[in-house]
Formats: sequence, C-alpha cells, structure tokens
Amino acid sequence: MLKELIFTGLGAGVLLKEKVEDELNKLEEKGKIDSSDIKSFIESLEKKGKDEEINIKKHIKESLKEAIDELGLVTKDDLEKFKNDIK
Repeated sequence: MLKELIFTGLGAGVLLKEKVEDELNKLEEKGKIDSSDIKSFIESLEKKGKDEEINIKKHIKESLKEAIDELGLVTKDDLEKFKNDIK
C-alpha cells in the first residue's frame, strides 16, 4: 500500500510539472513571460521538490523505525549483535 501511495504521488508530481511547463510555454508564446523566467521558475520548483523528497524520506524512515520498535521486531543490527554474542 505504501508503495502505491508513493508511486501515485510521484505520478501526480510529474503530471503537475508537465502542466506547469505547458502553461508557462503558452504564456511565453503570448509574450507575457520571458524564457529565462520560465527556466528559473522550473529550477526553483525542482529544488523545492527535491528538498521535499528528502524530508518525506526522513519522515518515512523515522515512522518505520518507530513501528519496528513498537512491534518488537528484530533488525539486522540486532541479529549481528546476537551472532557476535554467541561466538
């Protein structure tokens, strides 16, 4: 379910980017906006998107770690420690 949610979000982001680029190109054709403004605006959107992606990944990792702790699941680190302890 989480995978589908992530893919849906990514798809929506790509679709939105395409729509924004189309609208900006229409404005450029009408002479209402300069191509350099379009480029800087798109770069700004991409930077914000990348920053948000990092933020979302951080929150997902934190949430998963909390869930693992609450459920008492064994992690790779726990297994390695156990292997070293029984040697």
